[in-house]
Amino acid sequence: MNFVTSPHFCCQPKSGGVFFRAVCFFSQRRMAVYKDQIVCILTMAGRFLNHMLSFFVFTILDILDFILCYSYKIADFCVEAEWKPCYCSSSAKEEALITSSCSGDILVSEQGEYSNKKKIVRLSCSNKLQLEEISDTLYTRPSFVSEVSSKSTATATKIIRRPTFTVNPTIVEMLQGKIKGRQQTSSLPIPRWSDCDCETCTAWTCSSSKETLFVKADGAKDVLFIHGFISSSAFWTETIYPNMSEACKSKYRLLAVDLLGFGRSPKPIDSLYTLTDHLEMIEKSVIDAYKVKSFHIVAHSLGCILALATAVKYPDSVKSLTLLAPPYFPAPRGEQATQYMMRRVAPRRVWPPIAFGASVACWYEHIGRTICLVICKNHRFWEFLTKLLIRNRMRTYLMEGFFLHTHNSAWHTLHNIICGTAAKMEEYLEELKNRSNCDVTIFHGEDDELIPVECSYNMQSKIPRAKVKVVQNKDHITIVVGRKEALARELEGIWDNASG
Repeated sequence: MNFVTSPHFCCQPKSGGVFFRAVCFFSQRRMAVYKDQIVCILTMAGRFLNHMLSFFVFTILDILDFILCYSYKIADFCVEAEWKPCYCSSSAKEEALITSSCSGDILVSEQGEYSNKKKIVRLSCSNKLQLEEISDTLYTRPSFVSEVSSKSTATATKIIRRPTFTVNPTIVEMLQGKIKGRQQTSSLPIPRWSDCDCETCTAWTCSSSKETLFVKADGAKDVLFIHGFISSSAFWTETIYPNMSEACKSKYRLLAVDLLGFGRSPKPIDSLYTLTDHLEMIEKSVIDAYKVKSFHIVAHSLGCILALATAVKYPDSVKSLTLLAPPYFPAPRGEQATQYMMRRVAPRRVWPPIAFGASVACWYEHIGRTICLVICKNHRFWEFLTKLLIRNRMRTYLMEGFFLHTHNSAWHTLHNIICGTAAKMEEYLEELKNRSNCDVTIFHGEDDELIPVECSYNMQSKIPRAKVKVVQNKDHITIVVGRKEALARELEGIWDNASG
């Protein structure tokens, strides 16, 4: 009998091989199931740990911010000889009621919690006070301390007037100061004791520059660059500008602006940094000053909101709109848009770190002021220390935006622009869809842990013609600084196609 062709010999190895492969297959499946279960358990444990640690950390921060509130009141009184208003210490039971008088003025009446006495303030309508643009997130931020205090105090008596709406009294005090400041035009603005008073930070106080923004201009045809939160024009001039081709530089005039309150632009202490304040300064400093008739816009993060508002205001002038990591969270039915936006952008979590930083900046007025006191007021020391450590081996342009701002500008811009405009985003996108024919391109980093990719797709659902490009292995910042040359080429193509 031929050993090789024996049917018994041939069958046994075949059946054994099938059995072996089956065992391997089921073993691999079981290992995969075990692996998925382990990953699921670790993920749940990580989330639970994050929730518990976040609760503990933010409870401590709530108490710390409460203590700092009164510490700064004492310090402000000692240094500046007056109490400065803040939002957290204003009782939720206090009300400021605004009514329109026959003369066209605005009457503001404030009633205290334990008193029936009212303080009447007359504000002229000619000042164009955009009270509706002031976000309620400035003075309604639930915290451990506020919840305890609200349970321990009696409910205030409600006041009914016709026609009225409620405004936080801190805003009333700031508006009073703003009007007084406008009436005293002869005196130059004085920085607060907790703000930096170096030549760079106060250069705008001279009469020639305090009414306009700092603009870095270069080229022919117009492209407006708008940076994001706690940033500056250097975010563009140090990344995109050097990587533009010579043909592009000869064809386009690149206009990178420092937003009001940031970089080398004015940082008025009496401004509420509303959408109108920012748009008017962009219009005055760029569109009017440079006689811009037709232009492209490139914006990042918070700047995307200002870019949308500008495109809606100039539907026939904007040729293309390029948005990078736009913060757009449609509020669910029944949810207040401003509060929902604040919870999404600043979720009160210690992880990821960028979300922790956003939460501290958004929820804690006085901790934020302390950070600005330590870092921004002493930015020259930190810049020197950083350059000494890295020995000029790395470019430090991102530090300019992080250091050159005041707490007042950062605090109000964060709340009045990112949170305060949440309810207007639907209107802006609808207007852009129906009234403007500009090209809309959206870039988003796949690893963005602050503004998730879903925001860009949410925006595309409102503007079907918008093109969304998700870039792998890039986050909120590296979507620009991590692909400078590639982004420059893409922007050139967008502008050429829109111009053609």
